[in-house]
Amino acid sequence: MGRVFVFVLAIWIAMACPAGAQTSRTPPGRFEGWTSAIIAADWRDGRGRPIQAFDNARRDLVKGFLNAGFPRATMVDYSLRPDAANPATAQTVLDGLYDAAARGSAGCLLYFTSHGAPTAMVFGDAPRMTPDMMVNIVRRACGARPTVVIVSACYSGIFVNALAAPNRMVLTAASRERTSFGCGADETYPWFDGCVIEALPAATDFLALAAGARACVSRKEAERAVALPSEPQLFVGSEMQLRLPTLRFNRPTG
Repeated sequence: MGRVFVFVLAIWIAMACPAGAQTSRTPPGRFEGWTSAIIAADWRDGRGRPIQAFDNARRDLVKGFLNAGFPRATMVDYSLRPDAANPATAQTVLDGLYDAAARGSAGCLLYFTSHGAPTAMVFGDAPRMTPDMMVNIVRRACGARPTVVIVSACYSGIFVNALAAPNRMVLTAASRERTSFGCGADETYPWFDGCVIEALPAATDFLALAAGARACVSRKEAERAVALPSEPQLFVGSEMQLRLPTLRFNRPTG
């Protein structure tokens, strides 16, 4: 009788706990413990007039990378426009990045969207960020951990050589000799940022994201008959060549 009671009780418990409840604990994502920072470092068009394109990109890149599996607890995003609700200075941004990096030590994603010049990138009202300045920031924040740096700006290829390292992937919106496009008042996003946002939902990993974004930029430039294409650049270090295929983005399983 006792065995029969135990058997019946086991069946009742199994029926009372649906399969979904039994599997409600999902394993940590591949980007658990990663630091991510998305920074809109300018807010003006080429004539110095305020525009929304950079901040639109920041807002929707945050959504896209959250959906891809990056945790909000170790993600920071900043706008350097002075008329924002909570304006940030360049030092505030860096302090926030370093603080996030201290909490998330598994890897780094750093994304900058701004205007660029042949020697540096606009970083709010602070002195323009040179390649040497950026590599020092990345080294301090991320060290030897796996790191992805994306720079959306004219002439952003200037950062590739300085940032190149075995543990890094570097993706830029343009080569060191070319401008990128879409930083006007009539644009929702800079073109490169818009292409990253467009490619993110279908991309399986950073390599697929880079390929999708670059193809999108080429398409946009061909449609607009751009005479000198921006030529987005990609560098993948030796360690990251092995690691990136394992860092797959979260995607719905149906």
